[in-house]
Amino acid sequence: MWCHLNKPFFMQQFVGIFSLLTSQTAALDCETMKKTNEFPSPKVYSETDVIMKGQNVSLFCSNQNKSLQITYVMFRGMKHLGTWDGKGEPMIFNLRISEAGDLGPYKCKTQVSNCSRYSQEFSFTFANPVTTPVLNISAFQTETARYITLRCISYNGSLPINYTFFEKDVAISPAISKNVREPAEFNLTERITGEREEYRCKAKNRLPNHAKYSQPFTMPSTGGDSCPFCLQLLLPGLLLLLIVIILMLAFWILPKYKANDKSVPGLEPRQCVSTAQDGTGHSKEIHYATPVFQEVAQGDHEAHNDCKTGYVYSELVL
Repeated sequence: MWCHLNKPFFMQQFVGIFSLLTSQTAALDCETMKKTNEFPSPKVYSETDVIMKGQNVSLFCSNQNKSLQITYVMFRGMKHLGTWDGKGEPMIFNLRISEAGDLGPYKCKTQVSNCSRYSQEFSFTFANPVTTPVLNISAFQTETARYITLRCISYNGSLPINYTFFEKDVAISPAISKNVREPAEFNLTERITGEREEYRCKAKNRLPNHAKYSQPFTMPSTGGDSCPFCLQLLLPGLLLLLIVIILMLAFWILPKYKANDKSVPGLEPRQCVSTAQDGTGHSKEIHYATPVFQEVAQGDHEAHNDCKTGYVYSELVL
């Protein structure tokens, strides 16, 4: 009778002890899996962490153990984004990054039974693509060699920007990184070959697949006795010399022109004195007066007009 009444009590005790042993075994197994790296922490990653605003991206969450049936949970901050079950292959989470709040941080959780692990945080960064760079070239030439300076700059795009210079399709410089908006420079020396060299440059920042190339610049040939590149270099100097000559002539002619304007008399009389000899051999001075003509009003000469029209009279003053 006593045994019959206490049978449920023994059954409850047995189930409790079994559950305790099972949970201890599971906890022991989880700790063992962690220590033996059988269930390592997951890894969350993307093809790139630098993106443009509004870009679609894929986040991957993977675990090195390919034999376990794993539950994957993705978080952005404290927000739960989704849960997926998988085995062997990494889980892919497709996202669209439209604003700063979408940049992260992201964290992935993997769970097997009651054992769970968390990944390191992952965040994206916004960047603007570079624009087509501008290539400028300056050169100094001797009889045997040409000394060239190449300058390349992209006026837009997130910094830093890496610049590379090319001769035709062959890179002739290492990547030159610029953390400020200024041209990258590269100097080279080439022997005079008479061939036409073509140069260009490439600008690239951390955005993948957004590199830009400048327009090609072709250096003129210097073969033979002609020197078109020398003429190109001398042309600004010749133009400056021509401007200086024109200014010198202008400053030389203008004062003379003003002096001539001031020397024109206002019809002032002028006398000339000359000498002559008479029949007795004595010399006499002869004074000549320069006549001055003055216009006289018509009323003063009506008596002389004799009713004839079409005439203009002047007075002769000696």
